[in-house]
Amino acid sequence: MEKEMLKVKIFADGADLGSIKKLYENPAISGFTTNPTLMNKSGVKDYEEFAKEFLDIVPDRPISFEVFADDEEEILKQARILSSWGDNVFVKIPVTTTDGNSTTHLVEQLAKQGIQTNVTAMFTIDQLEKVLPSLIGGPNSYVSIFAGRIADAGVDPLPIMESALDLLKEQENIELIWASPREVFNIVQADKIGCDVITVTPELLARLPLIGKNLEKFSLETVNMFFNDAKASGYSL
Repeated sequence: MEKEMLKVKIFADGADLGSIKKLYENPAISGFTTNPTLMNKSGVKDYEEFAKEFLDIVPDRPISFEVFADDEEEILKQARILSSWGDNVFVKIPVTTTDGNSTTHLVEQLAKQGIQTNVTAMFTIDQLEKVLPSLIGGPNSYVSIFAGRIADAGVDPLPIMESALDLLKEQENIELIWASPREVFNIVQADKIGCDVITVTPELLARLPLIGKNLEKFSLETVNMFFNDAKASGYSL
């Protein structure tokens, strides 16, 4: 699928530097995000070494690195360190600490210091409404609403995402990220409602060429797949 067919910006989500290097060569990828969970799964041991290699690969597109502290002063300290690594760095700040306390006042402090943030792990419009005043008029920033996880809870994320876009329509410095998509159709949905960004894993990115595929042809290919796999197995009745 050609990038021009989508208005929504695609940010690759991951922590494997080999994959990141390949994805950077793809003009359809407008930015990158990662988080401590993805880094741990990829075997990252040294945060700074990993981040510096990441920035060497991607010097000119947005990259979101996340703080891993839970103490307020440590969150601020880590945010300043992460931000200092590059002009294209956005610091991911979870919307609350682990005890559920809002980080809005921390986001406000960082915005006043000119630090670009990506407020992450948001699930509700109430959370967005609380953090929004801290970001308005500040440096460029993102707000990440975890639409995929909202759907995992049996809740339709579309009304939430549309309400978020309505709140942000006058805010030129703040962009909405559709986070944690579960299927390629989520990219189509995000594009249709005018979402600014969607984070996409390498597994989903590999299926992007399927968008717009002729369904009759897709059906025939599926029938052939079943037949060929059965034949290769040597099954008999």
